[in-house]
Amino acid sequence: MLRKTLLALATLAALPSAQAFDLVQAWQAAQAQDRALAVARAAQLGADPKREQAQALWRPSLMLQAGVGQATQESQTRGAQFSAPGLGTISGADFNTSVTTGTSSRWALQASQPLYNPERRAQAQQLGVAADLADQAWRAAQQGLMLQTAQRYFELALAAERVRALEQQLGSVERAATEAQDRFKLGAAPILDSHEAEARLAGLRAEVLMAQTELMLKRRVLADSTGLPEAQLAARLPAAGLTPVALQLEAWQGEAASQSPELQMRRLGVEMARQEASKHGLRAAPRLDLVAQAGREHLSGSGAFSSGAAQTGSQRMIGLQLNVPLYTGGMRSAREREALQQLEQAQAELALAQQQLEQAVRSSWLNLQVGQQRLLALEAGLKASGLRAEATELGRSVGDRTLLDQLNADNERTQARLGLAQARVALVMEQLRLATLAGKLDESLLTQASAPR
Repeated sequence: MLRKTLLALATLAALPSAQAFDLVQAWQAAQAQDRALAVARAAQLGADPKREQAQALWRPSLMLQAGVGQATQESQTRGAQFSAPGLGTISGADFNTSVTTGTSSRWALQASQPLYNPERRAQAQQLGVAADLADQAWRAAQQGLMLQTAQRYFELALAAERVRALEQQLGSVERAATEAQDRFKLGAAPILDSHEAEARLAGLRAEVLMAQTELMLKRRVLADSTGLPEAQLAARLPAAGLTPVALQLEAWQGEAASQSPELQMRRLGVEMARQEASKHGLRAAPRLDLVAQAGREHLSGSGAFSSGAAQTGSQRMIGLQLNVPLYTGGMRSAREREALQQLEQAQAELALAQQQLEQAVRSSWLNLQVGQQRLLALEAGLKASGLRAEATELGRSVGDRTLLDQLNADNERTQARLGLAQARVALVMEQLRLATLAGKLDESLLTQASAPR
């Protein structure tokens, strides 16, 4: 049963239709599939309309109002003074007007141009900051998806390499087991060699089974994130090494401080909070507008004194209008205190993000320095383990080494091969991670990282 399952997994893991594709192709496919990137893209497309809104806040506005309906109006004036040409002046005059259920119509046209409005200025600044935030979020989402796609791509490549290495070792152990059995039958080797080979063979088959299962899972993850069929996914291990990191640690930290999208978003958050606080200060309370307006009101109908009563009024005005809120019940001061607390929080979050970024850059840079030396040591170790395996096989043929020695040497060579592959992937991923921290990850680095060996 185990052998049948193993063969089925091997068939699925090594589909003949699978074709090697590079990391850039995976990234390009993931762009159309990733939901988080789609959200960031939709938000980024709203950046330009926000900037247009900020500009519109300082443009003139024009408003038309009109209405029609039924109205009743009565007025009484007592003790008025009246004068008219030819009549002289009359004191103690009375005036009465009455319109009952008459027709009322009115219209008004008003234009205004803000001249001084600190609150509106802060709103315009906030709209611009919100647009910049959307741009930075889009950059962060792109670079985050690049790094995530690289991680999934190389995990698939490592899983495939592990399957190849273990299957190669499995073939060697199977040949050794067959040879040990034949030698035992001829009386040229003890039964212990056969038992050791069978035990190692059983354990290795289990490892191959687990490795092939892991390969299928990694392929499924990459297929889900790129939308590509599983049969087309065959990743490659990274090149022997990327271009060495030439910049010193201080230079990388400077790049990160100025270019990191995450840090830029924190700075914009501080600016957003600062503008919110300025909206509620005392200096933001007065508003001065240039205003022009024209209007007309008309009421006609039957009244108590006439069947054809009518009232008409027209007005035109151009000038300055000043608005100063004198008392808001404490609302403005409360909002200002709240905004100032939010500003303090944003500044603390920025300081924390700067500290964490510096630590992350330092850790990544040091890992790269150590990783280069570790890679050279592992390459030398793989070469040495290969020579040892060959020498052990030769020693066994002349009786100086046992079958167990040979199996152990083969296993160490396989582990050295896998260790070197893992170290190479870790080194490449660390360089991509450092580039992401500095806001410099792009397709050129992905192309270099996935270049064939």
